[in-house]
Amino acid sequence: MIEARIALTWKHLLFSIFFFYAVACTLLPVGLFAQEPYRPSLHFSPKAHWMNDPNGLVFYKGNYHLFYQYYPGAKVWGPMHWGHAISKDLINWQQLPIALYPDSLGYIFSGSVVVDEFNTANLQQGKEKTLIAIFTYHDPQGEKAGSATFQTQGMAYSNDGGFTWKKYANNPVLSNPGKKDFRDPKVSWYAKEKKWVMTLAVGDHVELYSSPNLKVWTYLSSFGEKEGAHGGVWECPDLIRMQDATTGKEQWVLLVSIGNGGPNGGSATQYFTGSFNGKEFINEEQPQMVKWVDQGTDNYAGVTYFNAPGKDPLFIGWMSNWQYAQQVPTDPWRSAMTIPRTLQIKTMNGHKRLLSTPVATLLSYPLPKIHASMGATIPLKDEAHEIMMEVSLPAKPEKDTLLLANWTNAEGDTLTLHYVISEASIIIDRTHAGIVDFHPAFAQKIVGKRIQKTREFTIQLIMDRSSLELFTDDGSLVMSVLVFPRKNFDAVQFPKFH
Repeated sequence: MIEARIALTWKHLLFSIFFFYAVACTLLPVGLFAQEPYRPSLHFSPKAHWMNDPNGLVFYKGNYHLFYQYYPGAKVWGPMHWGHAISKDLINWQQLPIALYPDSLGYIFSGSVVVDEFNTANLQQGKEKTLIAIFTYHDPQGEKAGSATFQTQGMAYSNDGGFTWKKYANNPVLSNPGKKDFRDPKVSWYAKEKKWVMTLAVGDHVELYSSPNLKVWTYLSSFGEKEGAHGGVWECPDLIRMQDATTGKEQWVLLVSIGNGGPNGGSATQYFTGSFNGKEFINEEQPQMVKWVDQGTDNYAGVTYFNAPGKDPLFIGWMSNWQYAQQVPTDPWRSAMTIPRTLQIKTMNGHKRLLSTPVATLLSYPLPKIHASMGATIPLKDEAHEIMMEVSLPAKPEKDTLLLANWTNAEGDTLTLHYVISEASIIIDRTHAGIVDFHPAFAQKIVGKRIQKTREFTIQLIMDRSSLELFTDDGSLVMSVLVFPRKNFDAVQFPKFH
């Protein structure tokens, strides 16, 4: 009897330890886990296990909600859930309990969240506005059986500001008409006609649907079968109304991620500029023209916030690449999000360009700032830092390729930044930057082409343990790159031009 009581007591104790640890891991801020190898301090990353696409980005009552594709059972992709985190400033994040779990209709794939300001779905209770999630149900059994209708669109709603969720009783709200890839709904409010518009990825194109109440959807049009890049399946579209910073006129932008065929291989996100009349998106460029949101290797599936404060959209992407995302050497977690970015549209060299710059709240964050001085070697005491570099190309350079910066550590790892004058291109070389052999596509020189060809320009670099993000030419060239040095880089050199 005594032995039984002792055993029972130990079981209760172990359960209590596990329970309080689980609660702590859910509620403590991300920064307390920043001592893990490669854990970023400026970017959101899950406490443990697998994460990919950002989902349901919505701002409501002072909270930036970040939902994301999440598998709590391993560090590789599995049955998808919606993870959940919130932030007041888009830099410091608090992880919350899982928002949406798989059910009999399937896994919970990517989607979006809106604030139903006018109670169009008739789901509001009391004065609190209803938050509504529209997401893809992925039925693994249907896929395995060879069905063409294994992806449908479901709905869930929250009556407490986005913290707890209920599935809609009559899911799915949009059935599959017989198309294999039918996913990633991004919903927005089209004020001119007082209706909701859904942008949906369908194989090699996007389809637009409308609804008066988020429950019943009507097909409008399709776009993209013969436009833009088609190196892989189209995913995670986002149709955004913006204002051209050059002319002040209304401008529509369509973001589309592709699973393969990015500018440096693997997955990447392209964008189209044009107009939207409530039914069709019309591309203003030549169909074959491809414009990239980010020319680096590690920014995919990015979308913008619904209801964000300010006039410019706020964007977050998944900072990885499907080529090697499931092999990167992080533990006990895999994947982080990019630094949130503000988007603008501006005319450059006769074309509309999407500009990305770090979110303004980063400016007030206590981030060590380094001003590059050619010929200097600067020790690095912090794993996260920002470098501002004023580049002035020599009038008569001895070499066409100039070394701009070189990060080093005691292990002999090097990460270099070069500029090729004749091609107006920036090269980030991570071939010797530490652990690179986990996938053959990872060790490479990553090339970004400048749109502006000026001889003087500014480069902003944000290094955060396992990533480097580069912004230049007003944000018209952006490069996001993962890197895994064997020890933190402890110095950065800025060679003199010759």
